[in-house]
Amino acid sequence: MPHYTAPTKDMQYLLHDVLKISDADIPGYDELDRDFTSAVLEEAGKLSVEVLAPLNPVGDEQGCTLENGVVRTPEGFKDAYDQMRAGGWMGLDADPDYGGQGMPYLLHSAVGEMFVSSNMAFNMYQGLTHGAYAAIHAHGSEDQKATYLPKMVEGSWSGTMNLTEPQCGTDLGLIRTKAEPQDDGTYKISGQKIWISAGEHDLTDNIIHLVLAKIPGGPEGVKGISLFIVPKFLVSEDGSLGERNSLSCGGLEKKMGIHGNATCVMNYDGATGYLIGEMHKGMRAMFTMMNEARLGVGLQGYAQGVVAYQNALAFAQDRLQGRAVTGTEAADKPADPIIVHPDVRRNLLHQKSFIEGARAFTFWGASLIDRAHRNGDKEADDLISLMTPVLKGFLTDKGFETTVLAQQTLGGSGFTQEWGLEQFVRDARITMIYEGTNGIQSLDLVGRKLGLNGGKTVMGFFEMIKGYIKENAGHEALNAEFLKPLKKASKDLQQAAMYFMQNGMKNPNNALSGSYDFMHLMGHVCVGFMWAQMAKASYEALENGTSDAEFHQTKLATGRYYMARQLPATSTHLARVEAGADTVMELEAANF
Repeated sequence: MPHYTAPTKDMQYLLHDVLKISDADIPGYDELDRDFTSAVLEEAGKLSVEVLAPLNPVGDEQGCTLENGVVRTPEGFKDAYDQMRAGGWMGLDADPDYGGQGMPYLLHSAVGEMFVSSNMAFNMYQGLTHGAYAAIHAHGSEDQKATYLPKMVEGSWSGTMNLTEPQCGTDLGLIRTKAEPQDDGTYKISGQKIWISAGEHDLTDNIIHLVLAKIPGGPEGVKGISLFIVPKFLVSEDGSLGERNSLSCGGLEKKMGIHGNATCVMNYDGATGYLIGEMHKGMRAMFTMMNEARLGVGLQGYAQGVVAYQNALAFAQDRLQGRAVTGTEAADKPADPIIVHPDVRRNLLHQKSFIEGARAFTFWGASLIDRAHRNGDKEADDLISLMTPVLKGFLTDKGFETTVLAQQTLGGSGFTQEWGLEQFVRDARITMIYEGTNGIQSLDLVGRKLGLNGGKTVMGFFEMIKGYIKENAGHEALNAEFLKPLKKASKDLQQAAMYFMQNGMKNPNNALSGSYDFMHLMGHVCVGFMWAQMAKASYEALENGTSDAEFHQTKLATGRYYMARQLPATSTHLARVEAGADTVMELEAANF
């Protein structure tokens, strides 16, 4: 049976020693002192360890069932969901005007990591609701917000996003779902949507579907798409539930992982829908939800790596095989634990250095969202827009890789169900696919985000790193071990961007064929930047006589590994970028 330990100490370190949130000029951050965040994180950790984690293998083994149009979630999920509702966790960062607690998105992200690590499939039910809440909050009318948000915030109603259809996923301009206008201002929604996470289940009284559809006579392609609120049960004027809407779950997908979450085929047969936002502007409204979902998926990627690493580490400390090449280390045992072997240690440090850097990257990104929303800071909003495809694409690619490395640590045991690692691998795999495949993320990064504000946003990021290196160059150890490798990696990133500027316009394939490597190059630079900031915090703690020297020395050792053994990958990615499109495009399609 796999285990999970909530990494609250690491989270507190990031919040208070690295990000120094109590000193930040973001409204609400001044209330986030150590005692307060500790209380929230400890309670979330307790729920994750005691309630959600034990249900993770249950959900994987039982899955969801569909019978007579009713979807049943795995045993124990309903009770766990009710406990989440009772604790107010679903409205942690939601607007107090609708029953939320109004806490920063950063704290929501920290708590969310623990919920995902302990039970990713379960957390998706409330995760989709949070995204639907955000879209309605940003684009809905006052009546729509008053009707739907309080129930969604308290968790008695859930939400979904309905984009994909059998004939289209990425190219949403091809959707066929229709929205016929009615005399009363509503619309009749007809069509089929597939791969709808949490589309039907038994956890809530109502499900609020956000559905993309086309109003007849509108523009072609994505310019003709509108967004509609389509509730499972219609809502009466007094807020009570009315008759069942004309929609149904037509089937459950049989999937590689996340078995505990219902992935549905949804059929809309003249269902009553309500336009949200402007007509033919549905993509703008949906992207409020999509962008949040992409950040959440990036978190899912590394969070699965966290729990996989914890189990791999425990196995490596306990499993006895062979002797250390430098001499016996466990003389009282028939063999040494495998953690003494250099290759096992390399494997574990690869996992550890990534997940700790990824957590810092995610928390920093969440703080940018808070700064953008709470301060009205456009630069922060632009910067997180630039970072979103990197957070989603890089963290899920490397998060999946981390689960595979963890599985490898266990050898043959990792291939069996008993130890749980194979579930983490299967569950993590979807993160590279949904909410826009990682190939799409790289195209978004290179094709759209690098040119944001005429390139000023990415140039500002380069200057941010340059400024940090210059500001801290006087610290000898920090400079030698962290800043110099970061400087080299950052130059690789700038050189790759310059290659696109010089070669991408005359031949766009030169840019697009290198986009995936650029995304990984930028991801490594971002995580390296995070490690430089963590190193500074730990050096300062040691120099100031911390009572927890071992913790900070461990941080520095882990960071040194990343800078020496992972960050140099930027050189390889740069070489691939500069190789251009010739070798990629040379073969005719028929010759593959």
